[in-house]
Amino acid sequence: MRVIITGGLGFIGSHLVDSLSKKNHDIMILTKTLSKKSNIQELNKNTTIKKIDMTNFQKVEKVIESFKPNIIIHLAGNTSHSKSFERPLQDVDSNIKTTLFMLEKIKQLKIPCRFILGSTFIVIGRPKKLPVNEDTPCNPTTIYGTNRLASEHLCKIYHELYGINTNIFRITNSFGPREQIIPNKNAVNFLMYKAFKKEKITIFNKGEFFRDLIYVDDVISGINTIISKGKAGELYWISSGEKTWFKKFGKTLQKMTGCKIDYPKTPNYTKKVDVGNFVVNNSKLKKLGWMPKNSINEGIKKTLEFFSTNQK
Repeated sequence: MRVIITGGLGFIGSHLVDSLSKKNHDIMILTKTLSKKSNIQELNKNTTIKKIDMTNFQKVEKVIESFKPNIIIHLAGNTSHSKSFERPLQDVDSNIKTTLFMLEKIKQLKIPCRFILGSTFIVIGRPKKLPVNEDTPCNPTTIYGTNRLASEHLCKIYHELYGINTNIFRITNSFGPREQIIPNKNAVNFLMYKAFKKEKITIFNKGEFFRDLIYVDDVISGINTIISKGKAGELYWISSGEKTWFKKFGKTLQKMTGCKIDYPKTPNYTKKVDVGNFVVNNSKLKKLGWMPKNSINEGIKKTLEFFSTNQK
């Protein structure tokens, strides 16, 4: 199978490349920068890396035409809600136009190429009812969430109107090795890294909120399940399906690392865009035979172990 993975050197992308390369697929990684090349553990002869900005449509077109993929897994794009407010038009280019271009290219070429879009829980906004599922109404509170939701709708339209085999998966708060350790990128991983460094960690609202955390290995097994068993045109949630209270999460990090915790007031920006309490009913994906295998504590331990052997 010939697979294009956009953003294939990133957090989710690199783990997915490692997983798929073991199955001897021909993989083309499209990446904006080579700075994270070390994320790929074993670069075998069936895996190619091409440095390309996904908004350079002329170059993307040439890659699709020459590689002739059976599957495109689209993970590239801006993933920061704060940056989406700083550069809103750039976020449209990164998160909507790239999706639209590839779908349109598949349609024009009339190739039997499946398109799988990686999306996010942020598209929901503040849920009025928990747990959320695939039918929960979406009212995103950020430009990033709005653009991701628009990309989801494009996948549905191109499936229903043109018969293109599309799937969408939404990931809740994922964490684990290889995520970038920078503020506003992945709050869970950022807190873990600061705790590992024995720096004071900051948790808003005294930790009186919960999220649906999922370890990266379970995300990858979820994506693989969708690749092998997902029904054309369908959306699937990848989540643990469990509530993780942040007051407990903080105490767990404190116990494992000896870090200190600060509980400041929630900033106004966060109050306006935060989704609040969040947990997902992941039964639709489980019906395909998938099951998360890593507890939150196991995932935290594995992530901290990764930091200890890959210190910055």
